[in-house]
Amino acid sequence: MSTQKFLQKSLVLLFFIAFLSSGYTQTPPDTSLLTIDRLFASREFRGDFFGEARWMDDGQSYTTVEPSQETKDAVDIVKYETLSGKRNVLIPAASLIPSGETSPLNFDNYEWSANKEVLLIFTNTSRVWRQNTKGDYWVLDVKTNNLRQLGQGLPTSSLMFAKFSPDDSMVAYVCKHNLYVEELISGKISQITFDGTENLINGTFDWAYEEEFFCRDGFNWSPDGKHLAYWQVDATDIPDFLMINNTDSLYSFTIPVEYPKVGVDPSGAKIGVVSAKGGETVWMRIPGDPKQNYLPRMIWSKDSKDILVQQLNRKQNTNKIWLCKTETGLPINIFTDHDEAWLDLVEDWVWLEDGKSFTWISEKDGWRHIYLITKTGDSEKLITPGNYDVLSIEEIDTKNGFIYFIASPDNPTQRYLYRISLQGGEPELLTPAASKGTHTYQVAPGGNFAFHTWSDFDTPRATELVNLPKHKSLRSLVDNQNLKKKIAGLKLGETSFFDVTTSDQVTMQGFMIKPPDFDPSLKYPVLFYVYGEPWNQTVLDTWGRNNLWYQMLAQQGYIIISIDNRGTPAPKGREWRKCIYRKIGLLNSYDQAMAAHEIMKWPFVDSTRLAVWGWSGGGTMTLNLMFRYPEIYSAGMSVAPVSNQFYYDNIYQERYMGLKLENPEDFIEGSPITYAKNLQGDLLIVHGTGDDNVHYQNTEALVNELILHNKQFQVMPYPNRSHGIYEGKNTTRHVYTLLTNYLMEHVKSGGVPK
Repeated sequence: MSTQKFLQKSLVLLFFIAFLSSGYTQTPPDTSLLTIDRLFASREFRGDFFGEARWMDDGQSYTTVEPSQETKDAVDIVKYETLSGKRNVLIPAASLIPSGETSPLNFDNYEWSANKEVLLIFTNTSRVWRQNTKGDYWVLDVKTNNLRQLGQGLPTSSLMFAKFSPDDSMVAYVCKHNLYVEELISGKISQITFDGTENLINGTFDWAYEEEFFCRDGFNWSPDGKHLAYWQVDATDIPDFLMINNTDSLYSFTIPVEYPKVGVDPSGAKIGVVSAKGGETVWMRIPGDPKQNYLPRMIWSKDSKDILVQQLNRKQNTNKIWLCKTETGLPINIFTDHDEAWLDLVEDWVWLEDGKSFTWISEKDGWRHIYLITKTGDSEKLITPGNYDVLSIEEIDTKNGFIYFIASPDNPTQRYLYRISLQGGEPELLTPAASKGTHTYQVAPGGNFAFHTWSDFDTPRATELVNLPKHKSLRSLVDNQNLKKKIAGLKLGETSFFDVTTSDQVTMQGFMIKPPDFDPSLKYPVLFYVYGEPWNQTVLDTWGRNNLWYQMLAQQGYIIISIDNRGTPAPKGREWRKCIYRKIGLLNSYDQAMAAHEIMKWPFVDSTRLAVWGWSGGGTMTLNLMFRYPEIYSAGMSVAPVSNQFYYDNIYQERYMGLKLENPEDFIEGSPITYAKNLQGDLLIVHGTGDDNVHYQNTEALVNELILHNKQFQVMPYPNRSHGIYEGKNTTRHVYTLLTNYLMEHVKSGGVPK
């Protein structure tokens, strides 16, 4: 060895010895600071949820799903007595082991027969668009412990929406767009409809009905169990939108989606009644062109002789209620609701007074209220008068004459439980007045008990069992104490809710998160989180999935702000929500920009460092703000945006914008692509190429427009991911790493001197 090499090695050794003897120890990570990996690559901040509960015995007991103490990696169905809390394993996991197998069924859902003697299990499920609605069904006889699969001889994982007949003797379900009825004792299977195809759909729905009307389960038993009423959707003339998959095989292939875009006629729909034993269908003869009207909801009458059907016209501003005779299909229009803008379909309609009247929700007096309408349609009664909105009906106690509902008359960011007499009057607040935030309930039949879940912006959800109407807590079900302790150890920024009033006197609610080390003598960059369309409200006093991500960004030196503009579904009256009609893209972006103008005046806000981001409608809003108000926002991150309103589905876009043939200029004026030429700031566009909701076509068209005007930007496609961009290992972590890095690279973090 040469002298030079020897000296070099000796020096390295001496440095290493000195390093070790210096007492050096690696500094442990600061657990008070958040990171992307802590948020998205671990389960460190995953909360617990109380779910899959079923009320029994009119609320005197309930069942839940819990990890089995006897069978590894399995669950038991456990019954609790509501008042005492006495626990009993009703269905042990071992009871759900099929013959010849060694492991119990891993199920997604379960339902009880009316007599609670048979359990229906939904397993081996697969996704149909957004939800897993296709799979295998099994029934367990609780008395004999006999477990058997329904639909023997039908394809694996092909059954949908199985449900018991009212007398528990049969189960009906859909397979390959046809209806079947199976006798539980004999196992005899009867096919009820035979004309179902990929385009002629019985008992379920096409993409647009499912996405925009939440129509999935497309049939109902009559109360006497003798008939089935079902939808038939004719999507024959709906063009296929072809999504392309380039990565899952050697050669690419297309995925067709029956998708009616703006201006394309909807699928025709009709409702028929057929005997549970099979035979000819009697079609309800509801007038009007099926391709210019929608039939989004129906219910049977108490006596099984009639069906009540909601018919929305294509513009969705008129809702006609048809009372249809099931023997003849003859319809009678008993009630019509109308709005100059649009109507939402009515979910909360149930029969009262032994079938003589039904509940209805309308905004006809300027607020969202409950009405009682007679079956003949000759009388209607307002149940909830006053200047407040009813958000949802939770339970109707017919015995004692009360309706339980969610509302928030004084604070649009919060939610509370009220009840009111069926005779009307003043609503009674049941949620403790001191418990501010968001409250949700699963109320037992009769209204004596409820599973109550509470959270606010800074506090993860906790669920308890309460006794109503006094709201007395009986016991805690999920407290999330471990998560709360984790959060308590974090260095968190101050959160607050505020009002901002623009120069044209529009007052909007917002939330704000400041950096933990906020210094009022400095000015900070702002990241605005936006949505702004009639489908969603962002400013809510509730624990949200992105709260800790926003806190992580605040730790980096950003202020996080969100504003709810006019047109968002806040409980602030009809005018607030519907003044956006035919102005999506204009009014909502204007409100956001005017609010930003006011916020820019705040002494601790750096007006030169304003960024904006959003997903779906929020991605669209981000584009609108970057293109229409380029002088305000220096950077934007747009995820899964609609760039051209003509590219979105007809039910949603026509509901809020009118019809293409009548006012095409409104769609053009409201589309971000129309103003893409104005881009000045830094723009990131993120989109899943397998998005069946907002097609990747939107991003590609926008890319072409930006190229045309020589605008520089960045695009991140996620191959074959859908609208939520979550499929595939590590995807969610990657998305939020991308967004975080882009923000930090293009908008300098931290406070700077004024």
